[in-house]
Amino acid sequence: QVQLVESGGGLVQAGGSLRLSCAASRIIFSSHVMGWYRQAPGKQRELVATITTSGSTNYVDSVKGRFTISRDNAKNTVYLQMNSLQPEDTAVYYCNARIPFSGAWYPSWGQGTQVTVSS
Repeated sequence: QVQLVESGGGLVQAGGSLRLSCAASRIIFSSHVMGWYRQAPGKQRELVATITTSGSTNYVDSVKGRFTISRDNAKNTVYLQMNSLQPEDTAVYYCNARIPFSGAWYPSWGQGTQVTVSS
């Protein structure tokens, strides 16, 4: 079962930046598509960004141009650089790995990391 540990969240003013990290274990990290999700209070969990095994990235429209997902296979870690943060980015952020040869994500989740953006 994959183990995911997110870190790097915090309180930041609008326009500020944060860098989130997610350390994954119990999987062959380099063989997995990785993604960052977020869940705001009262809302469903939303897929924010993904990165493939070859480094191709994809983003939800609301974060394009502001967020950058990257990975370091040597460290089994995926990152989310968040710039120009806005209050609507406030959420708990989670990472996950996609099950190889499947469209599904692993059912286990880490504890997430809270990002709070003040106006």
